Amino acid sequence: MPVAVVIPAYNEAATIAGIVHRARRQVETVIVVDDGSGDDTAAQAEAAGAQLLRQPANQGKGAALWRGMGAALAQGADAVITLDADGQHCPEDMPKLLTAARRQPGRLIVAARLERRERAPGLRRFANGMADFWISWAAGYPIRDTQSGFRLYPAAFLRAASAPHNGRRGFAFESALLIQATRLGCYPATVAIETIYHPQGRPSHYQPWRDTLRIVATVAWELLGRGLYPIGLLRSLRLLPLPVSDHEALVKQQDTGGKA
Repeated sequence: MPVAVVIPAYNEAATIAGIVHRARRQVETVIVVDDGSGDDTAAQAEAAGAQLLRQPANQGKGAALWRGMGAALAQGADAVITLDADGQHCPEDMPKLLTAARRQPGRLIVAARLERRERAPGLRRFANGMADFWISWAAGYPIRDTQSGFRLYPAAFLRAASAPHNGRRGFAFESALLIQATRLGCYPATVAIETIYHPQGRPSHYQPWRDTLRIVATVAWELLGRGLYPIGLLRSLRLLPLPVSDHEALVKQQDTGGKA
């Protein structure tokens, strides 16, 4: 299965080269979208062997992801794995996503930080839990770790998905993709990965209060347009039967797969 990795990056010169090197040991095609960085992120990524795309100015994570996804599809990728550039994701976990994709073809795979969650700050865990509740409600399906940017997207889903609109060009776009996926029958499946948190690393671009409130506002607008979607709420709470099991593609930490 031809797979491409897409890494959005904004001022990640300290970490991007190492992430690209490690990702290329797993998947041959690695695309870095430099989102208007003011440091030498672009040079570091290109020197490490990534295909480089540059945004003329900082446009937000969603816009960078969409551009990279389009480039991957144009090169014939059957799936796109998205990965953050700050070292919070472990590229060596990619085989777990590929294993899940082979077991459950056509499903969006989320690498959920379920192991050692206590490593993350309490505020971050609370904000993520809040986002999980609202996004699962709007999706009508329980989704774990909706704020994980480490995912595998089937190409067929991306071709049917909508581009980020105004107000969703940042982190909210990834939330919108999860909702779109369930509406298109591409129900997200979960891969369990370890929580990685570097207290001495650069501050996250994700601001728990600001970005979570933006996501909640986006989701609330979706719910209002569907009459608050009470069936979706009941399904997200597992009080009604689900279209597919949310445990079918759970892949444990010890599971591995081969290079794509």
